Amino acid sequence: MTVHMHHAHLMASDLEATLAYYQNYFGGEVVADLEMAGARNVFMKVGAGRLHFYEQPPKAEGRSAIHHLGFMVEDLERTVAKMKAGGVEFRKPIADHGHWKYVMAPAPDGVLLELFQFDLTDAPPQMRDYFFSS
Repeated sequence: MTVHMHHAHLMASDLEATLAYYQNYFGGEVVADLEMAGARNVFMKVGAGRLHFYEQPPKAEGRSAIHHLGFMVEDLERTVAKMKAGGVEFRKPIADHGHWKYVMAPAPDGVLLELFQFDLTDAPPQMRDYFFSS
C-alpha cells in the first residue's frame, strides 16, 4: 500500500485573498468550491500537492496547529523575487546549504511557508529518495 500526504486544510478569514495568494505565487488551481460542514470549502491543486480551505477565521488568533507548509519550487530566487514584488516581506534571506536552499515566508492567517529548492547533483542518495520518490 502506498501512503502519501494528500492535503493540508487551512482556515481562511479572507478566503478570496487566500486563494489569490496561492494561485498567484504557486500556480494553485481551484478544483472544487463546495458547501460542507457548515462552511464554504475550496479544494486546490498546487503541483502534485493539495490544499483545502474553510471559509472561517482560525479558531484562536495567532495560533495554529500547523507549523509550516513546505513548497518545493523550481527556482527559489525567482519565486522570492515575485513574492517581494507582490509585497510579501521576508524576515531572513535565503539559507543555502549546498544541495538545499530555503527561506521561510509568511502567508495569510499566520501560516508559515518553507519555500525550498533541492539540487540532485550533490545530494546524498537518501535525500534524493526522500524528495523525489513517488
